[in-house]
Amino acid sequence: MASQSSKIEEIIDTTQDHPSDSDSDVDGTPGEPEAASTSTSSKKKKKKKSKAAKALAALRNRSEIPQELVDHVLDAVKADGAVASADANEDNVRQALEQMKIMDVVKGKAGIGGHNKKDMGAHKFWATQPVPQLGEGPPLDDGYIEPSKPREEVRQEPYPLPKDFEWSTLDINDPKQNKEVYDLLSLNYVEDEDASFRFQYSAEFLQWALKPPGYFKEWHVGVRVSSNKKLVAFISGVPITLRVRGKVFTASEINYLCIHKKLRSKRLAPVLIKEVTRQVHLQGIFQAIYTAGVVIPTPISVCRYYHRPLNVSKLLEVGFTFVPRNMTAARMIRMNKVPDTPTLKLRPIQEKDVVSVADLFTRYMRRFDMVPVMSLEDVRHQFLSGQGTGKIGDGGEGRRVGQVTWTYVVENPETHKITDFFSIYYLPSTIIHSPKHATLEAGYLYYYATDVAFEDGADDDGRLKKRLQTLIGDALVIANQAKLDVFNALTLMDNVSILKDLKFGVGDGFLNFYLYNWRTAKLAGIDDEGGVKAGRGVGVVML
Repeated sequence: MASQSSKIEEIIDTTQDHPSDSDSDVDGTPGEPEAASTSTSSKKKKKKKSKAAKALAALRNRSEIPQELVDHVLDAVKADGAVASADANEDNVRQALEQMKIMDVVKGKAGIGGHNKKDMGAHKFWATQPVPQLGEGPPLDDGYIEPSKPREEVRQEPYPLPKDFEWSTLDINDPKQNKEVYDLLSLNYVEDEDASFRFQYSAEFLQWALKPPGYFKEWHVGVRVSSNKKLVAFISGVPITLRVRGKVFTASEINYLCIHKKLRSKRLAPVLIKEVTRQVHLQGIFQAIYTAGVVIPTPISVCRYYHRPLNVSKLLEVGFTFVPRNMTAARMIRMNKVPDTPTLKLRPIQEKDVVSVADLFTRYMRRFDMVPVMSLEDVRHQFLSGQGTGKIGDGGEGRRVGQVTWTYVVENPETHKITDFFSIYYLPSTIIHSPKHATLEAGYLYYYATDVAFEDGADDDGRLKKRLQTLIGDALVIANQAKLDVFNALTLMDNVSILKDLKFGVGDGFLNFYLYNWRTAKLAGIDDEGGVKAGRGVGVVML
């Protein structure tokens, strides 16, 4: 009989992708509601219930609401002749089906696109952690859950791993180790429910995301197979200064938890989280921020993804989007066309702009409840360091070589102060099953600011909204010039007010925000919360 070690080597000694296996630590079975029926025939009742169950299954397992499901529900509602059935149309049926998916997320039954289902009552690991637990009411005051410890009281030894595995600190500066992280994430990280798209992190992206000012290499935690040293799991942390409502504290931003698909039954996730937490504690930091598509104890906010098509033809070909009823592909292309040139007088950010951009950013972010507090070095890194090398066009149309961020500014010609800026980051996805296209070129709205926000009454009378529409509309132009296929944004900051007008479509992805060892009342994300407008509770964009 082969040893356990040789079995593990057999599983991982490959560069080929594998279908995602069910993960016993995150899988669950959502219950299905009873189908309504007015028939007295039990046979007919059973048949109707079966159709409803199939329809609901189709809803939960598709990356968008399928048109055939909308048509089926619409026909059924009208055939039923119920009250208000005459008012039923494609838009309100689709909205109702989307709401069903939202409720699944709220109840912990689904994450992005229904992926990684789990019942919230089964979170044994999180019940041991200093996080708000299920059923807790809002806190009386913001603050830590457990007090900080002196370094000598922090666990000094790494947590034990299962047999045949060992810890490894990843050096992102080493091209070989950088590629190991890239390979692991590219084959095993987040993908949609249909396993059609998976994030593709470039070496340049990892350098930018994992090496902000003051980073600790010990927070780049890997797990290797002892026998062949193959990297099979990873988690990272980077330092961040947060302001949550009125309180400022240093925290770690935890991200990129990834385990090889064939090893998820080893329950490595909890030990990875505990080990990176130990490394963070050794640096005297006891709070963290993290996000997840799944619901675990306990989100402080939930945001939703929106998508702005740019290359409509390609998005249709790869199944990212579809042609709605009463629409043609040609009309979709015309409707989503963006101007060839920006409206504002834009230019790429330069070193001389850092102080002015930092000042504008700091003042603008006071509008939101949870934000990063950036130093000049942070601003330089986040908005300047990812621009790549050479001239625009050297790395392809609209791009520099190795470019992962685009930051553009508007300069007052008289005062030379920066009045506006926006930033985009580039994170493509591998298209897994398309015979024609290998990569989905995706851009994400990052941070932005405008000094119109400081004008009296600008928020109330619509001047701020109008300026943001123009500013982010110009970001779409820059993204289109760089030949990006789609432009993504979340319902945070001031995005909610402008997404619809800029022809963003609602996505089926949700992002839950969490704080470790910190209590605060819920922050406004998808919806208004505590008198704060939707989106304005969250001002942190997680990479």
